[in-house]
Amino acid sequence: MINQEVVDQLSYLEKKVLLALRDLRSADPGEILARAELNQLVEVMNATSWLQAKGLVVVRERVTKRYSLKDPDDARKTLPEKAVARAILTEFDGKATMTQLKRAGTFKQSELQIALGWIRKKGWGEFSKDGGETVITLTQKGHDALEIEGEDELLMKRLAEGDLDENEVDGMAIDQLRQRKDFLSERLVTERDISLTDRGTEIAATGFDIKDEIGQLTPETISSGTWREVDIRRYDVRAFAPTIYGGRAHPITLLIEKIRNVFLTMGFTEITGDYLESAFWNMDVLFTAQDHPARELHDTFYLSDPAKSDLTGDLELVEIVKQVHENGWKTGSLGWRYDWSLEEAQKTLLRTHTTVNTIRRIAEDPEVPFKVFSIGRVFRNEAMDSTHLPEFVQIEGIICEEGANFDMLCTVLKEFYLRMGIPKIRIRPSYYPYTEPSLDVEIFFNGQWMELGGAGIFRPEVTEPLGVHEPVLAWGFGLERLAMPVWGLKDIRDIYISDIDWLKKMPQI
Repeated sequence: MINQEVVDQLSYLEKKVLLALRDLRSADPGEILARAELNQLVEVMNATSWLQAKGLVVVRERVTKRYSLKDPDDARKTLPEKAVARAILTEFDGKATMTQLKRAGTFKQSELQIALGWIRKKGWGEFSKDGGETVITLTQKGHDALEIEGEDELLMKRLAEGDLDENEVDGMAIDQLRQRKDFLSERLVTERDISLTDRGTEIAATGFDIKDEIGQLTPETISSGTWREVDIRRYDVRAFAPTIYGGRAHPITLLIEKIRNVFLTMGFTEITGDYLESAFWNMDVLFTAQDHPARELHDTFYLSDPAKSDLTGDLELVEIVKQVHENGWKTGSLGWRYDWSLEEAQKTLLRTHTTVNTIRRIAEDPEVPFKVFSIGRVFRNEAMDSTHLPEFVQIEGIICEEGANFDMLCTVLKEFYLRMGIPKIRIRPSYYPYTEPSLDVEIFFNGQWMELGGAGIFRPEVTEPLGVHEPVLAWGFGLERLAMPVWGLKDIRDIYISDIDWLKKMPQI
């Protein structure tokens, strides 16, 4: 009787799935679809979900990561580090300067920078200085590497033939390929195995007729008499019902609003700025040398239209910044001691930080005291991984007042993170070209220390040309990295993958 009661509560689709599993015992959804002679996989999964809730089946899931090359032709190309290493060996007898490699004209500047980075990382070359010139000397490991295919090259060839499971690849080799920009595609594959429980086996063995099922009687069904030939679905008020979720704001939007409220209650004023900036305001005003690595193509997005920014409205400041870079101007600094280029400063780019907002604010109104913050998107030409995004939101802030000092900066940062629900942070010394002293803020998360952002006191080379003579405390943090410990995420990319189930269940902070 009990079994019959359970059978009576089964839907048409549930019965079809049970009978298919009675013969298969254990199967994946595709096998059940074929055996049950259903039309869509969603029918199998819906029925399985209800059977699982009733304790009649067990669903085991295995999620794996699969890798593929975005462009299979890449497997036939020579890796840039190998091409440069071979050029150093054949054209320069195993030892070359940066100037020689650039003059050779064989490689683009961006390719050369990437290749030399990998040569250093793989231990293929030793880097030294000779009279201010960088010299690259191939090591024995570099010589040997030119004669064989490395693990990453072999893996590329395998990937060119088709996708590979994460368990089929060498961990170090796949990590090297993942670090190359726009090289690999990653996707998660879920494999499901559905099997009967003891209770499900017992119910399936009882045998039952399967008839078409309707959930609602209509006048047409009654008048035609077809109601005699179908089952009418029973309703159980005790049965599981899915949770209903209403519309809500994205968690990032809510987190931004929380951060905004924290700054406002701490006495700050919010400012905004444009995505498009000149290299002058984004880099030069911040005393970032024009040969700094951050200004390379592989770190910054430069525009082709418009390629040049108009600086005619800032000519006086342009001349001062030129002198600051070349000789220090009146700041007491020696500057970077090179010939500053107006052409380089006029390049148009997507802003790499929101510090440009605060710098423009100081230039427009240098009268102290002031406390401002901004929250906005920034863009950096770098590869995506678990803690990096090419486009992310930065939280920026500055304080300028008489007597401002390093202790005040550390206290403000600790207070901000405390109000954000992060009671303990680590502050350690760091280096930034436009602050001194400089620091990094870190939090212990996911088994290691993760950097949340940088801070420091603007150098006189930054503030003096803008007419500010009091200390300016400054910081810039990544919003997404702050979100990771707040939400317990291990991969920063999870924030933007639009997982509807995750979005529905996220608490409204």
